[in-house]
Amino acid sequence: MLARYNRIANERLYEKCAQLDSEEYRKQRQGSFGSIHALLNHIMLGDRIWISRLQGGTLTTPALNAVLFENFPELHAARKEFDLEIETFFANAGPELLTRSIAYTNSKGQHYREELPLAISHMFNHQTHHRGQIHVMLSQTPVPPPSLDMHRIINP
Repeated sequence: MLARYNRIANERLYEKCAQLDSEEYRKQRQGSFGSIHALLNHIMLGDRIWISRLQGGTLTTPALNAVLFENFPELHAARKEFDLEIETFFANAGPELLTRSIAYTNSKGQHYREELPLAISHMFNHQTHHRGQIHVMLSQTPVPPPSLDMHRIINP
């Protein structure tokens, strides 16, 4: 359910961001990472980090302000593709996923071990947190932000 919500919420958010001119899209604003462009990149980075960890991949954390895609069309295309990968991953994950834990090193070099139910919850909460910041940033532009209420997205 959360993977589906993530995909649909991102579709709605990116649809609105696509309507922004480059100046509004990249304008420095109050909030994490300073711009809509930087925040969209950060959400993608966070999702890639967590899915990689869940799949047994990368256990170290790159700089959290890394810009993966310099332009919106490439970022948008990558987001669509990756959201489908996230949905597929969770659709195919068996109940044993929730019995595992992972060890990783965060961006500050601290080592952690977390149970996967908490890690997965964090991944989806992280997306929602930062989409909310973009929602506020959009409200400061001529483009009105979309509705991102879960119950309206999952059961329209």
